[in-house]
Amino acid sequence: MSGRRTLDALLERHGTTYAAEAGIRLRDTPQPLYQLLVLSDLLSARIRAQTAVAAARALFSRGLRTPRRMADATWQERVDALGEGGYRRYDERTATQLGDGALLLLDAYGGDLRRLRREADGDAHVLRAGLRRFPGIGPAGADIFLREVQTVWPETAPFLDSKALQGAERLGLPSTPAALTRLAKDEDPAVFAAALVRGALDKG
Repeated sequence: MSGRRTLDALLERHGTTYAAEAGIRLRDTPQPLYQLLVLSDLLSARIRAQTAVAAARALFSRGLRTPRRMADATWQERVDALGEGGYRRYDERTATQLGDGALLLLDAYGGDLRRLRREADGDAHVLRAGLRRFPGIGPAGADIFLREVQTVWPETAPFLDSKALQGAERLGLPSTPAALTRLAKDEDPAVFAAALVRGALDKG
């Protein structure tokens, strides 16, 4: 199968970002960007992606969609929401991280991650360092955020992390970001990157 046909089949099967799966309508506005930060924290733990997405949906369905609402919720309310989503192994630690991270976002950036974007001014290292200030966001969490945000923050695109490249290799697609970007030049970069990650994780 040619690279383009492989890519088309991949996108048909896996062409959904994790943000979309979690019910986040991603735009360059404070609330969805914060929700993506929460999702990135949840996805970066050693837990199934479907469980992390379900936990994010449970948090948001309980109204914990903004840093103020997250910070004002009790620790137990956050634990209960995570448990509802099946996120039990890391629920207590993550409930603490989410509360502390919400307070940090409010204090450092007025609750608006666009301020971090402006501070970075196109410098990926500054942006990554800023993301990693948030509890629970390590290298993997920063990669997840950048992978998903690149459609609305185009200066971060194309962003293909090690997990996306692993998916490309598994599928027999080009193994370098430059070659992959040429192959998928007309595709949404966040959707393409998410599809590659799903391809890496697909057990089918």
